[in-house]
Amino acid sequence: MLERRRHPQQAYRSCLGILRLAECYGNTRLEAAAERALAIGSSSYRSVESILRHRLDETCDRPAEAAEPVRHDNIRGPRYYQ
Repeated sequence: MLERRRHPQQAYRSCLGILRLAECYGNTRLEAAAERALAIGSSSYRSVESILRHRLDETCDRPAEAAEPVRHDNIRGPRYYQ
C-alpha cells in the first residue's frame, strides 16, 4: 500500500485503519483477510473490511479438483462432430 502512493505518508492512515480492524475481528482473521486481499489484488481498507464483514476470510478459496472425465459407451467424443 505504501509503495503504490507517490508519497508514502498518504497511505499511513489507511494502514492504521487496517491494523485497527484487529481490535474488532482479531489478529488471525485480519491476517487471513489481508492474504485474501493480496491474492485478489485489492488491498485497500474497504476491501479488507468487506472481506472481514462478509466472513470471506473463513471460506476456502482453493479451486476444486478436476474430476476425471466420464467413460461410457454412449458418449460420442470429439470425432463424432467433425
